[in-house]
Amino acid sequence: MKRAERQYALVDLLRGARRPRPAARLADEFGVSTRTIERDIASLQLAGVPIYAEHGATGGYAILREYSLPPLNLSATESLAVLAGLALLDSSPYQAAARRARAKIAAVMEEEHREPVQKMLGMMQVIDAVAPTNDAVPLGMLSDVIADRRVVRLTYLGEDKDGGPDPSTSTVRDVETMGLLRAGDAWLLAGWCRLRDAIRGFRIERITELRILDEAPPPRDPALLGADLARWPTRRLT
Repeated sequence: MKRAERQYALVDLLRGARRPRPAARLADEFGVSTRTIERDIASLQLAGVPIYAEHGATGGYAILREYSLPPLNLSATESLAVLAGLALLDSSPYQAAARRARAKIAAVMEEEHREPVQKMLGMMQVIDAVAPTNDAVPLGMLSDVIADRRVVRLTYLGEDKDGGPDPSTSTVRDVETMGLLRAGDAWLLAGWCRLRDAIRGFRIERITELRILDEAPPPRDPALLGADLARWPTRRLT
């Protein structure tokens, strides 16, 4: 990566970060030395970019949130990565938002990149999980209940001996929603299942009915979900 490209990327990263980033961590992310990052920061500050340092154990570099950048200018490879990543959300609760975002990225893509990017996208395919049994549960509804941490009453299909959905083992669960998981080829609604009195993950394609209950969930320690997920290699999307 050229110096100018790295500095643009550095500004993008700091604008998107929710907390200060130490120079050592930035150096690891860009594959350069800490000294190089410090020189880049100094150059950006001289150019008027409002980057500042916060000291202490959780300190690092940050940027004023109101700082604005020129219009988005992605390379062909970056456009491909963003469009392909958004396309993978097409079977998730964020389907509608992802499609709108794809349209925006496609609209601002440089004309010289359009044909090669579309050609590469046409060569990519996804084998999705088993389709939902019906359309009674709009995906957009799931994104709302997850964001608002609502309690839901869902009808859920169990598994048959081959791992597929089994209508004969359908159960009704009251679930305090806690998050969203991607496991293999499936999206799962994670939450506290009152029937099992434990953390459970529910494959979205096996939820046949969902009703939002008119109650606020009791406080739950977020560490409960983290402890349950510790059995598998997981990562946060931040």
